Amino acid sequence: MTAPRKLFVTTALPYANGKFHIGHMMEYIQADIWVRFQRMNGAEVNFVCADDAHGAAITIAADKAGVTPQQFVAGIAAGRKQYLDGFHIAFDNWHSTDAPENHELAQAIYRDLRDAAGLIETRSVEQFYDPEKKMFLADRFIKGECPNCHAKDQYGDNCEVCGAVYSPTELIEPYSALSGAKPELRSSEHFFFKLSDPRCEAYLKEWTAAAGHVQPEVQNKIREWLYKDDEGKGGLGDWDISRDAPYFGIEIPDAPGKYFYVWLDAPIGYLASLKNLLDKRCVELGGDGISYTEYMADPELEQVHFIGKDIITFHTLFWPAMLHFSGRKAPDHIFVHGHLTVSGEKMSKSRGTGIDPLRYLSVGLNPEHLRYYIAAKLSGRNEDIDFNPDDFVARVNSDLVGKFINIASRSAGFIGKRFGGKLGAVTADGEALLATLRAEADNIRALYDGRDYARALRDTMALADRVNEYVDANKPWELAKKPDMEARLHDVCTVCIEAFRLLALYLKPVLPALAGSVESFLKIEALQWPDAMKALGAGHAINDYKHLMQRVDPAMLDKLFESDEPAAAAPAAAPAKKAAKAAAAPASDPNAPGGEALAPTISIDDFAKIDLRIAKILACEKVEGSTKLLRLTLDAGEPQTRNVFSGIASAYEPEQLVGKLTVLVANLAPRKMKFGISEGMVLAASHADEKAHPGIHVLEPWPGATPGMRVR
Repeated sequence: MTAPRKLFVTTALPYANGKFHIGHMMEYIQADIWVRFQRMNGAEVNFVCADDAHGAAITIAADKAGVTPQQFVAGIAAGRKQYLDGFHIAFDNWHSTDAPENHELAQAIYRDLRDAAGLIETRSVEQFYDPEKKMFLADRFIKGECPNCHAKDQYGDNCEVCGAVYSPTELIEPYSALSGAKPELRSSEHFFFKLSDPRCEAYLKEWTAAAGHVQPEVQNKIREWLYKDDEGKGGLGDWDISRDAPYFGIEIPDAPGKYFYVWLDAPIGYLASLKNLLDKRCVELGGDGISYTEYMADPELEQVHFIGKDIITFHTLFWPAMLHFSGRKAPDHIFVHGHLTVSGEKMSKSRGTGIDPLRYLSVGLNPEHLRYYIAAKLSGRNEDIDFNPDDFVARVNSDLVGKFINIASRSAGFIGKRFGGKLGAVTADGEALLATLRAEADNIRALYDGRDYARALRDTMALADRVNEYVDANKPWELAKKPDMEARLHDVCTVCIEAFRLLALYLKPVLPALAGSVESFLKIEALQWPDAMKALGAGHAINDYKHLMQRVDPAMLDKLFESDEPAAAAPAAAPAKKAAKAAAAPASDPNAPGGEALAPTISIDDFAKIDLRIAKILACEKVEGSTKLLRLTLDAGEPQTRNVFSGIASAYEPEQLVGKLTVLVANLAPRKMKFGISEGMVLAASHADEKAHPGIHVLEPWPGATPGMRVR
């Protein structure tokens, strides 16, 4: 008998500067399905993650919020549970890279790389400095043109388009993402991990080529970075692992004022979260639990990482080399998935093409519908998948309700009403059908293990089709009308319930909550994979059937996507609300300044609620599909730029606005629109009678004003 697998499983650490988006949930769902499947097969799994808590972005965001970086990260971490619980994602531990375990492990790994392996060296480097913000710039706050594929607006450490890794100084036309200013080069002593060392090169060529470490298509991508071309260009370069104070991170031993670059300590957070989990268990067990050191030394342990394709380089080159040459276990498997698009568009907060997971839950949509839909799109390959609302409704309603739930709803009532809630014996044709379902257990198990959930679910639904064909052929609703067919009715309905249990088992990794409801309905223990070879048997009692899942209501799905342009009409209000709104609105008056009467008087406190800020228009473009809108990229003195849609396309060409200062309503609630999310409003003047007095005039402050200044 094969010993149970021992698995240490992680997902990529989310950066602790914002909420989860649907892309996070896709990765967590993918990993959670795999972990649940492995446990159904007897594996011992520790499934962990953590917040990636360090870096300049956290420091800047915390300063803006008026709290310490630790307080800022804690606030973000406090909001994680509702997402994970809401979508039935069951990590064993969620930790932080700012935890003591990570400080200890990061410094220990660094010392081993420096002292034992001799792979750390220092050298003076020229580093970008923002003359307006008066600080050295982290790589993520430098943008420019990728030196490899020439994609615009790429970050200073790697390209999100082609995946290339480079130094910020290699960017073409770099600019500060904080101020828009052209950064200056200044000298500073930095620490490097010598990834170009022949030992690293030889090891990584061997590790990446080994079967099972990465998918074949990922292996092909790695070769582009790992091997030199015919002209001797390319290959591995040394990795800058340090940053200068002020910096929120882990101090480099024996180097005052120097901190580890966040990409060094972030993956070590996997180990730190595991250590924290095992240490807590040891305490709970009075010291009898396995220690972190013992656990990691187990030769049977498999270390598995689920990541997105945008961070392949760090996880398949730096990370294995760091672990191996510091004397630690390198990963056994790195499973890479593609991006999630929505209706064919890459997810983007600024363009409003994502799905807010909490909004999904708040409008009443079933989280397991999303789990199923995502799983039905995921193969074991590094491929993008698309969320299409119409396809979502059709697939979930057809598969889960029309095929799977339909089997129980068409048979369980007869078992309860006619046979005292007890199953009967199964005759030959029913046994043949059940044997067909059981025969697929190994195939479906292999597909889940290979993360080819799409085929696993297709094959499961094909089995559901076979069962529904059996139901249609035997028509239990007609058998129930014939007194002499009582035994056959009992037989047919029993076969349906036995088949329903098998299908529920095959769906359980994807639909854990629904499977739990099925287990309660059938009065059985938690389903495990070996149960596929078993039967409930004649005389087994089940509970009365209650409907287990509702269809997707398209109207609820529509609530996820607010659309149309800013001038779109609002829903009709109640008469009293209409009257109040009309009373408060300025009245049209051709003799009044600007063609409309002054608005009702407000107090200074009312005005103070509106936060007006100077903003610089860094970029402007026309909006495809709209004749009214321009999309503005604004610098309002914040760590990140803002995306704002403005209905001024009739008055301005985009190039007329780039580089101009304007006034932004900064505390206006973001609005989802057809074309994206608008994160504020720019102010413009116009006459009330646009036909008689055409023209829109964007407000432009006098010289001397700078982005972020408040208009008072």
